[in-house]
Amino acid sequence: MLPQVDFAFIVWQSFPERIVGYPARSHYWDSSRSRWGYTSKWTNEYSMVLTGAAFYHRYYHYLFTHYVPAGLLTMVDRMANCEDILMNFLVSAVTKQPPIKVTQKKQYKETMMSQGSKSSRWADPDHFAQRQSCMNAFSRWLGFMPLVHSQMRLDPVLFRDQVSILRKKYRDIERL
Repeated sequence: MLPQVDFAFIVWQSFPERIVGYPARSHYWDSSRSRWGYTSKWTNEYSMVLTGAAFYHRYYHYLFTHYVPAGLLTMVDRMANCEDILMNFLVSAVTKQPPIKVTQKKQYKETMMSQGSKSSRWADPDHFAQRQSCMNAFSRWLGFMPLVHSQMRLDPVLFRDQVSILRKKYRDIERL
């Protein structure tokens, strides 16, 4: 496996009640429209992690498939959108905690930016409009906004880096 994936999995093992992953998104209150908004701006604060590149406990998958109302699942299926938002809502509602963002290769952002509006769904305004509608539908379903903002980011700077081990003064400290 790639070192970044190994690192994310190890982080998830330390926090199995949370979603741990790479691309992060956030929600905000749009007071001019009196509704929740969704953003993919690259900032230090986030409240969701996209599940396409994330680890989460299978218990949440069970809850998602057995306890989420059929109407919401039908809406998500019909739009082929928002399942990741719904999963974040579900996990945050259960845990009252934010997901955990682990850093990713810069290539991900550069790749998405280079695709631009040609083939990327993220550049499609309808895609964002759907996601904002989902946010409001899910918060109405729960009766509150469960998403929690966080600024925590775990970075695998020296994860499995042999050079760093050789530079350590006390090389066997992990064994204690």
